[in-house]
Order: sequence, then C-alpha cells, then structure tokens
Amino acid sequence: MLVTTDYNYVSYLWDVGVANSFGNDEVALLIYRSNLLGADLRLTNYAGGNTSCKTVEADRLTGRDVDVLWVKGSGGDLGTLKKSGLAGLYLEKLHSLKSLYRGLEFEDEMVQLFNHCIYDLDSKAPSIDTPLHAFLPYKHIDHLHPDAIIAIAAAKDGEQITKELFGGKLAWVKWQKPGFDLGLLLEKTIQENPGINGLILGSHGLFTWGDTAYDCYLNTLETIEKASAYLQENFGKNREVFGGAHMEALPKEQRESQAGKIIAVLRGLCSSRNRMIGHFTDDARVLEFINSNDLAKLAPLGTSCPDHFLRTKIKPLVLQLEATADLTDAEEVRQQLEKQFEDYRAYYASYYDRCKHDNSPAIRDANPVVILYPGVGMFTFAKDKQTARVSSEFYINAINVMRGAEAISEYQGLPEQEAFNIEYWLLEEAKLQRMPKEKALSRKVAFVTGASGGIGRAIAEKLAQEGACVVLTDMNEAALATTKSELTRLYGKDTIEAVVLDVTKPEAISKAIAFASLSFGGVDIIVNCAGLSISKSLTETTEADYDLLQNVLVKGQFLISQQAVGVLRKQKLGGDIINIASKNALVSGPNNIAYGTAKAAQLHMSRLMAAELGPDKIRVNVVNPDAVIQGSKIWENGWAEGRAKSYGITVDQLPAFYAKRTVLNEEILTEDIANAVFVLIGGSMNKSTGNVLNVDGGVPAAFVR
Repeated sequence: MLVTTDYNYVSYLWDVGVANSFGNDEVALLIYRSNLLGADLRLTNYAGGNTSCKTVEADRLTGRDVDVLWVKGSGGDLGTLKKSGLAGLYLEKLHSLKSLYRGLEFEDEMVQLFNHCIYDLDSKAPSIDTPLHAFLPYKHIDHLHPDAIIAIAAAKDGEQITKELFGGKLAWVKWQKPGFDLGLLLEKTIQENPGINGLILGSHGLFTWGDTAYDCYLNTLETIEKASAYLQENFGKNREVFGGAHMEALPKEQRESQAGKIIAVLRGLCSSRNRMIGHFTDDARVLEFINSNDLAKLAPLGTSCPDHFLRTKIKPLVLQLEATADLTDAEEVRQQLEKQFEDYRAYYASYYDRCKHDNSPAIRDANPVVILYPGVGMFTFAKDKQTARVSSEFYINAINVMRGAEAISEYQGLPEQEAFNIEYWLLEEAKLQRMPKEKALSRKVAFVTGASGGIGRAIAEKLAQEGACVVLTDMNEAALATTKSELTRLYGKDTIEAVVLDVTKPEAISKAIAFASLSFGGVDIIVNCAGLSISKSLTETTEADYDLLQNVLVKGQFLISQQAVGVLRKQKLGGDIINIASKNALVSGPNNIAYGTAKAAQLHMSRLMAAELGPDKIRVNVVNPDAVIQGSKIWENGWAEGRAKSYGITVDQLPAFYAKRTVLNEEILTEDIANAVFVLIGGSMNKSTGNVLNVDGGVPAAFVR
C-alpha cells in the first residue's frame, strides 16, 4: 500500500511493499529511489542530477571484499534509470586517483582515468560527477537540481539564506564547474562541517545523503520541502512577483492563433544553419514571466544551473512584436523579425569571441533555442521534438528559479565566462561527437492523410522509422486513435501526433495544418494518401459516386497541398509533396470510369504543381501503386468484388491474378509503396520533381512514356 506523508511541495512516493521486495539489494533500492525522484519534476529535470550508493562486493579476480560505488552514468535519466544506466566502480581506485591529479588546468584528463576504476564491466560510461559521489563518505547520496534549491543557490544572498534557513545543517559551496576538483572541495567541506545533512552548490544544485536508501530519500524530500515553503512565504511579501504585470496575455484561443501563424516563420529563421523542430507552450508560469515588468531585466541574465544552460543557450530571444500584430502576411512578418535574429546571431558570435580559449571547439549554431513572445508564449527549437520540449521544460525551471530568487533576494545568472566554459567544455563537445548519426528524415515533419491503415499507415510508419516527426490524419476517428497508440508505442510520444481530418473540408484542413505546425514547428513532407475506390461501369456510376471520388481524391489533394504550401513558403526551407495516385492514372481499364478519371487528374495536377512550386524548392512527385491488396483499405466498400467481376474471377483469385499480369510476377505490399515514398524524399533524389514512380510489379501499359 502506498504510504503518504504531509508534504505540500514534493510528492512522497515511497511504497514500503515495493521497497521490501528488494530485500537487502542496495543497488535495486538505489534504482527504485532514483525512479521516484525522477518522477517528480519539482525535484529534478529530465536527464538531470545523479544518485549513488556504496556496497561491498566480492572482487571478481581475488574474491576478497571490495567497496564499490554505483552511480548514475553519463547521459541517463533518473526517472527511467535501470541497472544498465549505472556505472559500478572500485571506490578505493577512485580515491587513488587523487595522487595523479595535477590541478584544475588538467581537470579533464581525470575523466579518462575513471575507466581504469570500473568494477562492473557492463557499466555505463562514468559521468563527470563521479568523484563528487566517491569522495563524500556516505552510503546513499542524491545530487538534484530542484527549482526551490537553485533559487536559493542563484540568489545574491544565497549563502547567508542557506545558513539561516537550515540552521547550519546545510553547508554552502561556492560555484565551481563540476569535476574532480569539485569532488575534492566537497570532501574538504564535509571534513570542516561534521554532522551536516547536505550541501548547496552555488548556482548549481543540492547534495543530500543517508545511511539507507529510505533515509536518503526522506532527507532529500524534507530539504526541498523546507526550501519550497520558504519561497512560498516570501512570494509577493516585499514586492510583486517579477515586479508585477506589464501587460496581459491574449485569451487562449488568440494565443494559439498567433502562435500558429508565426511558428513556421520562426522555424525557418532558426533553421538558417540546421533545420530545427519546434515546440510551443503558453504555460501559466511562462505567461507570468514574459508579461512582467522584470522580463527586460531578467531575460538577458540567462540561466544559472549548468543543466538548464546547456539546453537553453546563454539567453533567450525576446521578440519585439506586438501580441496583437497582424501576422497574415508571412513575408512582412519575416522581414520584421529578420533583423532581430541577425542581432541575436551577432550577439552570440561576439559572446563566443570574447570567451573562447585557444582549444575551444568551433562556434556552434548561433540561432536562439528559446524565443519569448510577450502576450503569447514561448517557442523552443532543437534538433528533434524531445530536445525542443525538454529545452522548454528547462527554461520553465529557470523561470521558477528567477521567480524564487527575486522573492528572497536578487537573481544572479551564471557569469558569462563560466557559462561559456560549460557550453564549450571539451568533454561536452566529445559527448556531442559521440552522438549517433542522424537518420535520413531527422529534423523533418511529415503530414500524412489517410494514415489510419493500409498504405497510409505503412507510409507513416516508414517515415517515423527514418527519423521524421509524423502527423497522422484520417476521418475515421477510432482507427486513427488505434494507429496513433500503436505507432506511439513503437516510436515515442515526441514522434507521433494525430488529428481527425476530412480532406474535403477547407476549415478542417486549416486547423489540421495549424495543429501540425504547433506540434512540431511546421511541415516538410506532405503525403496525399487519403482515398477510396468505386468500381462501376459508365452506366452504373452515379453522379454521387463521381462527385465523391472527385472530392476526396482530386479536390482533397488540391486543398491539402494548397494550405500546406502556405506553411512551406513561410519556412523557406523547401519541401516535398508526394501524391499517391494509381496505375489507373495511366491505364484504361474496365468498369473504372470515375476512379480512373480522378486518378488521372491527381497525376496531372502533380505535374502542374511541380512546375509552379519549383522556384520555392518544393518538389512534387507521384507514386503509382497497383493491386495492393494485403492490408489496403481500398478493397473495402465493394471494390474487390467489383474488380473481380470485371475480370471474371472470384475475390480470392485477385492477388494471384494481379501478380501474374505483371512482368515481375510479384504481389505488391503496403510497405513497397512506403519504400517508394522514402526513395523520393530520403535525400538521394533531391533534384527530382514532377516524376512518377510506378510500384506495380511492372505493368507495361502503365510504363511512363
């Protein structure tokens, strides 16, 4: 049974039954404690902080008992930590490194020596914080970045506040970059302050500990709870939060409307060096900050905690733009913002030049990560959706820190040179260089119609496999929900989104495109796959049949492409439109008058669009499937029966019939169509537009000539 205690600002999640199930397995208890801490974003950020425990193990060569440090490895996340994410190291060997330490100038060389201390050969790479845990003489240790603690750590009077608030039970350690030397400093601080319960690192975070996993957990919660309560008591006590409101936020619907109109323009400007994926939030904490009198004072100061700074850059770009500005003319808006982006890039370049060292890595992308639009909300841009979303979360943490520090004292950002030393740390650069190669469609957003099953789903899944963010659309709400759930399970919540859409409804299309833009920053790939089929002779085809096919296949393709091109042009990054037509666009067959006519119209419309959109670097190509039976929705509503009747065979004979009439004698599958789409957009055919790719096993009558 879950036990709860009376906390107001943190969540007590310790389940005695679960904890007891681990017995005396201290490593299992460490992982359990870590997961609980990582589940509460008030305690730590995504991938932030680290935890440890010390155990006695049998040496695998000598069999003698040895002390082993188990600590979260490099790059892991506490909320999802497993044993594979821990580094297990000989504690005695870590202490022996002290004799090899040559001082701050040679700090980074110590990291490589950690590998010589590894006890568990399945260890994750040890992090830079390893000595901070090794040199503290406690069995269980938590190092977290709670907003409430960092607010004190980043306050001008933080050291004095710490002493008074915690009655000397928490020691203060002035700011120093994480590493071996900081580990030695923590060890010295403990020796000079016996009996303390924890440490606050200036501008950085919190260390707490305990004899058991549970004691450590309680110490952590109680420390953060005390700091949180102190901040709460002081909000508005001496002055209004953030100096009071300078302006009011627009109503929710207007905020989203303005954000939807501008986000693609911002994405294009942020992608001047590398294409970026976007995220938008109008969280109440963001609105309070960006609409305040103190925005102009605090935003330029940047963040304090290194974990925040690494993901948000030195400072945000605050748009000089009225919340109610008319954003209808995208080119005019772009011209207004271009100078602001140029100024930000120039500022970032001068920051780099002022602070760089002889061995600093080359300057990175000078575009902002965080963009604040007073009255509207916050945009963040990064290489993928998860990174953009996490950057947003970290800046909200920074807002919380500024809010708290200003309530009790005066907020201080990390000094510029220290910030640079963290951002361009050679160890961070090495970590970036070890990142896996990006996939072919990484940094791109795909919008797929008819995506709830059959060919559309196969295409959506292929694009997700290749790294794209994918917005699924379909008018079948139940099927769409199922597809979204299944693809999210496979590719993650930051990859898949879905919106119900009838492609014949312009207003619905407008909302769906806006949804895609707000979800990921814009769109890059449009796949017109929504469709249906009706197989009847000329005399049997009704006007309703004809109109339905024209509306869904032809008008739908037209409307989707028309509105998507508006977003593509706002971004000025080019793009791809792929239209799924059919062999029937080229071949005259029996009992196919309305469907074949609509498919032919789709094909020629594609040629016309390719000719018109080329100057915008928007490529338009066609994939022509034929006889995709397995898993395809086209065979619903009597189409299979109609085609079988046309050829004088049974429905069961259709797959073999279609395969035998091709030169390759192969059945065509949904994944074959998806692969063809990828061929056209995967990077190998970037100078191809207006083309038709037949995927039909080879039907000579459909050969393009």
